[in-house]
Amino acid sequence: MLDALRTACGVVRSLRIYYGNRPRHDAMARLYGQFVKPGDLVFDVGAHVGDRVRAFRRLGARVIAVEPQPALAATLRLLYGRDGSVTIERLAVGGAEQDIALHVNVANPTVSTASSAMIAAATDAPGWREQRWTREVIVRMTTLDALIARHGLPAFIKLDVEGFEAEALAGLSRPVAALSFEFTTIQREVARDALARCADLGFRRFNAALGESQAFVHPDWIDPAAMAGWLATLPQAANSGDVYAAR
Repeated sequence: MLDALRTACGVVRSLRIYYGNRPRHDAMARLYGQFVKPGDLVFDVGAHVGDRVRAFRRLGARVIAVEPQPALAATLRLLYGRDGSVTIERLAVGGAEQDIALHVNVANPTVSTASSAMIAAATDAPGWREQRWTREVIVRMTTLDALIARHGLPAFIKLDVEGFEAEALAGLSRPVAALSFEFTTIQREVARDALARCADLGFRRFNAALGESQAFVHPDWIDPAAMAGWLATLPQAANSGDVYAAR
């Protein structure tokens, strides 16, 4: 009962943070509008409380919202379950079709993760010290290839899977027009591996946005080597952001 109450409080806090800022939503529409057009299909992998789902729908896209956590999947159904252009998949995404353990942060469910390495990296790291992963649930994992086979080829894939980005990209064998993946400065090796996988898939243009800025840090697109160099030298205090890859 206490865990359920803490989770509910965490979800409400996330809803307030991610839905309560109109300028941020407008900036998000401008950012994603570079990749998403009306009628496009988008995969939102790690949909959490669905603020990106909202952005993609504002742009006129059809959305596959992928979220393994029961509480967050229920939140998505409450917000978007009656929208015929949103399909909610209660799944994790990785390199194989199998069951997997999801480590749940009860108080802050948006940082729940399938990566034990991410939890180890967060221990005593500035900005992460208060985070605790105290529950474990078994969820079904699928692959990006399987999602494409089921729903079609998306114009854009957004990956925010808390340290599991490289594993998720390992399950993609064909390029899409563009994608983004989250990075953290406590796990730069994950970003490095995800970047290398993107390069293997044929992506040649890269940019990044820090935190929730919804704005590119580089005035022009850069190549994979330059992006790798930028990630390597990024101050630890930058904490997190998203890398964008385009063909």
